[in-house]
Amino acid sequence: MKFAWVIGTLVSTRKAEGLEGVKFLIVQPLDERRLPSGEPYVAVDATRQAGLGELVFVVASREAALALEESFVPVDAAIVGIVDDVHAPLLPEEE
Repeated sequence: MKFAWVIGTLVSTRKAEGLEGVKFLIVQPLDERRLPSGEPYVAVDATRQAGLGELVFVVASREAALALEESFVPVDAAIVGIVDDVHAPLLPEEE
């Protein structure tokens, strides 16, 4: 699982079978210091509650395909949780 910020939405008029009614969100992956790391990508919202500006955790690959009610749908990433609060210090910068 990885932390990510929800930075946008994606609207699709046609979806693969099993993805009807599923929300697509654009997420910015974060590193251990919760700073942007890598390029944004699209993830399905398995929680059905995530929204713009929220800190979420995302799974990829096989775990993403299993995260929705209909298993093994063609997805690469899925939001599986919304983070309410983080009680961990940020890691110091590497020298």
